[in-house]
Amino acid sequence: MAARQPRFNQHVLIDTTPLPDDIPKVKEIGASSAPLMSASFFIGARCKPYNDDYMMCKTESNGRGELECMKEGRKVTRCAASVIEDINKHCLTEFRRHWECLENNNQQLWNCRSVERPLNKCIFDNLKLEKTVPGTPEGEVPVHLRKKQIFAMHG
Repeated sequence: MAARQPRFNQHVLIDTTPLPDDIPKVKEIGASSAPLMSASFFIGARCKPYNDDYMMCKTESNGRGELECMKEGRKVTRCAASVIEDINKHCLTEFRRHWECLENNNQQLWNCRSVERPLNKCIFDNLKLEKTVPGTPEGEVPVHLRKKQIFAMHG
């Protein structure tokens, strides 16, 4: 093991430089990984155009567009926050059950399908957002709609 203690040449390990005034301010979502994972497919469904714009900006700037793409990134954040807010407003109980299951099962989706189904139905009924898994082979039942999960501890 290393005997040398780590040393930092500064006390603040974040960039404290303020952003330019022309970049719109946005409040961060403030959710941990489990709620974000639970809502991720619905965020993807509603925010696809904003995300595509952001990714196109990053691609066109060869991965160096931190400031140039900030406006597009802020739109993605605002859109994601609106999805979380709507899910909390219309499907809070189902949403909480699902993300708590993810939290307690090491973020493994296949162990939480039984509580995911009511969440998917509630979100579709109230927000008209549908979960689609990218890359699902045509003609095959998507993994989240299968009646029996192969690796799950429970249905």
